Amino acid sequence: MTVEKTHRRVSGAILNMSENMKFLSGNEAIAHAAYKAGCKVAAAYPGTPSTEILENVARFKDHIYCEWSVNEKVAMEVVIGASLAGTRALTAMKHVGLNVAADPLMTVSYTGVNGGLVIVSADDPGMHSSQNEQDNRFYARFAKVPLLEPSDSQEAYDMTIQAFTISEEFNTPVIVRMTTRTSHASGIVDLGDFTPLPSNGRIYTKDITKTVPVPAFARGMRVRVEERINALREYANSSRLNRIEKGSSEIGIITSGITYQYVKEAFPEASVLKLGLTNPLPRDLIRRFSESVERLYIIEELDLFLDEQIRAMGIKVEDYETQLNIGELSPFRLKQLRAEIYGEPAPDLPSKGVGEGLPARPPVLCAGCGHRSVFRALNKLGATVTGDIGCYSLGTFKPLDAMDTIICMGASVGNAFGFEKAGHNNKTAAVIGDSTFFHSGITGLLNIVYNKGISTVIVLDNRITAMTGHQQNPGTGQTLMGEETKEISIEQVARGVGVDRVRVVDCYDMDEVETAIKEELDAPEPSVIVAKRPCILGYKLRVTRQFEVDFDTCKGCRICLKLGCPAIELGDADPEKPKIRKVKINPVLCFGCSMCQQVCTFGAIKDKVLEEVSR
Repeated sequence: MTVEKTHRRVSGAILNMSENMKFLSGNEAIAHAAYKAGCKVAAAYPGTPSTEILENVARFKDHIYCEWSVNEKVAMEVVIGASLAGTRALTAMKHVGLNVAADPLMTVSYTGVNGGLVIVSADDPGMHSSQNEQDNRFYARFAKVPLLEPSDSQEAYDMTIQAFTISEEFNTPVIVRMTTRTSHASGIVDLGDFTPLPSNGRIYTKDITKTVPVPAFARGMRVRVEERINALREYANSSRLNRIEKGSSEIGIITSGITYQYVKEAFPEASVLKLGLTNPLPRDLIRRFSESVERLYIIEELDLFLDEQIRAMGIKVEDYETQLNIGELSPFRLKQLRAEIYGEPAPDLPSKGVGEGLPARPPVLCAGCGHRSVFRALNKLGATVTGDIGCYSLGTFKPLDAMDTIICMGASVGNAFGFEKAGHNNKTAAVIGDSTFFHSGITGLLNIVYNKGISTVIVLDNRITAMTGHQQNPGTGQTLMGEETKEISIEQVARGVGVDRVRVVDCYDMDEVETAIKEELDAPEPSVIVAKRPCILGYKLRVTRQFEVDFDTCKGCRICLKLGCPAIELGDADPEKPKIRKVKINPVLCFGCSMCQQVCTFGAIKDKVLEEVSR
């Protein structure tokens, strides 16, 4: 089944739908497409907005082997191996994950595939949960591989299936580019005949001229890559993945992905060239469309991927001043563009909606999170802290105020060593989570040992990959498919790479945590502190202890508020001293970690008698 044969959309309407329909997010649709396409191997590392793809592929685990790999590079290498072995395979990652996997991606473009190989890259315009706003469409041009851009859940399903077909037909990996909006928005998806399709992949036979890109063979591969991209260019011109929707000849718009939906809302009268296959571009189709309209506009989210290429073809494209290439697009922003193009009054600002007028809620660590004690100690000791990607990035903000840098997954360890070698005049510690340590922290630690460093690394071990939604990792003893497996010890890994000073602390023992960090910061050799406490949400831990404030004993010093615990709130003013507002503990949020009791110097925080534990 191909998009050409199963295309069911005209101007957004869903036609000729079978009874086998589901309401799916884009990520769920891709997982269903993997099953339908006959995919047999799927690997990924969790990262928003792509995480739910593999979580939903796991629902088909009787048909598809699926795994959380230790990082995106490994995931890419696993699916490349599966593809070369002759089976269909899929990997998924957020946009910065493709940076990690870029090395194998660039070379598999040369070797080609046997079974269909699909790479889902989920970009994050607006940086809802990311440290940058990169446009991964350029990776497709860089690697010289096809790029498909769905605009909704139905297309995510159809195009993923088609991607496997294109992969096998043209001997190439294929990138399916999602964004936060297409990944997480839901719609009705017609699954059609939901039985797996056969693969047209080739059975593996040894051929080192195909699979070993040493220079002598790679030079020939390089030529074949150019031949392939030229063949794909011809395919793009005739493929129904790209289509012209006729409207007024006055305005013509070229667009792709989720932006198409905004264009149809803001410019219902315009002629539109909707591109679903955006690398390589269908040049003949673009020229034909441009000649059919009086004024041609290119509207795209993030960078000028389409704009620059189309202008380079010598085609006249209209300029506009409305800023569209920073942040996530929206119908309102395109209405602003419409007002500019037609000389209409600027649109009214959209209503803020349900949350309008409510006070801002800054991001904070959960009540009972063990990370809190580590950051409090680091702040108290005045250490320079190189941070990493995960829940613990929240240690950056007040009142914890204990993070100096965040670059990328695993960078905290190398950053700390860099501070050390630069002669930084302050004690420096690297902070990294357990999943991130396995992802890319081990090599940085090995580098410290090998190059005779003395840096301190603190691994915040909450036994789960928390920020992306509580996925398993090598330290949890369970796979994505629910199988019991070897539970990897962070302490043993640290010793295995040559660290002699390794100690384990209980995050809920604040004196122990502070003492350990102080001693290791002063140590004349590399050290690793493993700060343990399971994630209260990921492990669904029951509340067995809670605390309350003795109003008469409380002095209103508010030192407990410096923990940044959302369960601790300012209470009413003291009737006898109206200027003093004392604190109270919200029993709905209190998890019973005891940190507030440990920091209270007046003994005002007492154990609360729990008659019944319901959560």
